[in-house]
Amino acid sequence: MKKFLALLLALVMVFALAACGSEPAPTTSENPGTEPSTAPSANGETAGVPEDFKVGFIFLHDENSTYDLNFINAANAAIEELGLTEDQYVFRTNIAETQDCYDAAAELADEGCDIIFADSFGHESFMIQAAQEFPEVQFCHSTGTRAHTEGLANYHNAFASIYEGRYLAGIVAGMKLNEMIANGEITEDEAKMGYVGAYTYAEVLSGYTSFYLGAKSVCPSVTMDVTFTGSWYDQAAEYEAANNLINGGCVLISQHADSMGAPSACEEQGVPNVSYNGSTASACPETYLVSSRIDWTPYYLYAINCVLNGEEIAADWTGTLETGSVVLTELGANVAEGTQEAIDEAMAALEDGSLHVFDTSTFTVGGETVTSYMADVDTDADNTGDTEAIVDGYFAESTERSAPYFDLQIDGITLLDTNFG
Repeated sequence: MKKFLALLLALVMVFALAACGSEPAPTTSENPGTEPSTAPSANGETAGVPEDFKVGFIFLHDENSTYDLNFINAANAAIEELGLTEDQYVFRTNIAETQDCYDAAAELADEGCDIIFADSFGHESFMIQAAQEFPEVQFCHSTGTRAHTEGLANYHNAFASIYEGRYLAGIVAGMKLNEMIANGEITEDEAKMGYVGAYTYAEVLSGYTSFYLGAKSVCPSVTMDVTFTGSWYDQAAEYEAANNLINGGCVLISQHADSMGAPSACEEQGVPNVSYNGSTASACPETYLVSSRIDWTPYYLYAINCVLNGEEIAADWTGTLETGSVVLTELGANVAEGTQEAIDEAMAALEDGSLHVFDTSTFTVGGETVTSYMADVDTDADNTGDTEAIVDGYFAESTERSAPYFDLQIDGITLLDTNFG
């Protein structure tokens, strides 16, 4: 345990931006143990890893995808921390969100894996199918939504409060816009950002909204256009989407898509860029500002240690700033003066609970303040809201389940294309 805590401390020091997050929602007698857990590790010391212990990892793409590379790096970090040998872990890359995922999961179970991880939203139904067939194996799925309602003892979801990281990245963007206004490069009315999204899922909506609200917190005149590619990874489409946004008057670009398409377009046109899942400083030195990402290492260690210790894995686990799961990369060379101080101030407010990303006093929907909203937390088939999400004046994201469920279309953000869902 000391070694694991040392790893978390090292992660915090490396990124220099991790801080305490909010407390997890309390367990209720009606729904014991299904609320997101923020525990960074399993309880108790592991007695060592048995020689026949084995872990399987399923990745949607490979290291060429910033999204999957982020997971691959975390898996390698966990493997190193646990001291697993080469015959104790298996990577399966380029596994589509199709029956291929079930096939890969079943093969890993047949090969003796005690716990299997998958990393993409569309893997979920196939991971559930495998969990039903192999009850003795633990299946952990990142970004999924159904573990808290499926009731399978060996199927689990995990996510992180990345909306806080995107909010902080938005502050970096807003500070850059302020600098551009002060330098006469743009007017206040021209402070328009662009955002390249993959799909119109709540995860993407929550992400671009938190990014926008972070920018708005320091640059009140900011607006944002959002376009969608209909793919998590399509370099040509993301490149084209970024160029279209720039040509449409966007002076800063961010993204929730996995390739270098958007950052490359920004570098070519000299437009500031906020990337996702990792720094693009080396490839885009003139335009890179910052990136937010989820570090999955704490979750991998937590879940694996649970299996090693014979403990239950939380059905729905939420990583936070406190667990070292939500981090920012280093700031780019061309960020505005005072950016680090602005981040530090917001971080402290998130830490002490005086700041909530989706504070309803900071945005409107159709010109009105939102006082009540029934979110679709239980993902019922008819998409009917089942849970009151407005708590104490803010939208309580990722508290009733780990995966995002914020799906409000707030004023100031214009959707250019909603053909993809």
